[in-house]
Amino acid sequence: MKSTLQDKTVLVVGRGSGIARAVTLAAREAGARVVVAGRDEESLAKAYNDPGITPERVDLTDERSIAALAERLGEVDHVVSTASARARGTIDALSPEILRLSFETKAIGPIILAKHFRNRIREGGSLTLFSGSSAIKPVPGMLAVAATNGAADTIARALAVELAPVRVNAISPGTVDTGAYDALGDAKKAALFAARKEHNPARRLGTAEDIADAVVFAMTNTFLTGVSLAVDGGEPLV
Repeated sequence: MKSTLQDKTVLVVGRGSGIARAVTLAAREAGARVVVAGRDEESLAKAYNDPGITPERVDLTDERSIAALAERLGEVDHVVSTASARARGTIDALSPEILRLSFETKAIGPIILAKHFRNRIREGGSLTLFSGSSAIKPVPGMLAVAATNGAADTIARALAVELAPVRVNAISPGTVDTGAYDALGDAKKAALFAARKEHNPARRLGTAEDIADAVVFAMTNTFLTGVSLAVDGGEPLV
């Protein structure tokens, strides 16, 4: 691969665990300087012990917070937004507040992030958003998640046109055990994971590292834009 992350600056928005952490570590391993940004700057600082990883604060539901982050950072090479608000539940359990927060975090927030960083992303740079396989294959209890994932796919395509030549892509993970399913309880979670491993073509669950590898690919392949890259073990096929 001709393009690398050596000496590039990568902004990763999200938590200090799970996929966001895997993306941060993968980018760092590839030679990047990484800025990790989220609502809890203190916990991010505790999550990493590397002078090449700098914690910052940002709230994707607050445009002033995003604008302030952009001003502090100046130019960057790549921006990755992994943030989401977990809005699982069947339709009877979904409130306007839950839905609003989910869309503000995963759809509106990344658009505003693009607004404030579009002129700060250096030549050859990119913006990577996160979707998910439920956009293609929704199941009961995942209505809000499917809706925001579908929105992220559309936003990535639209931004790829509007921000060109900045490249914009979405990563669409399948089932990955990062704690997102813990609310199901141990028994239901185990049953779900067993079924997914039995039926998806890859015959296993995904890992955070699988997803992080795809993000690095999206950042470094300079002919990839406007794509929702499925990293899902073929889950939607069955």
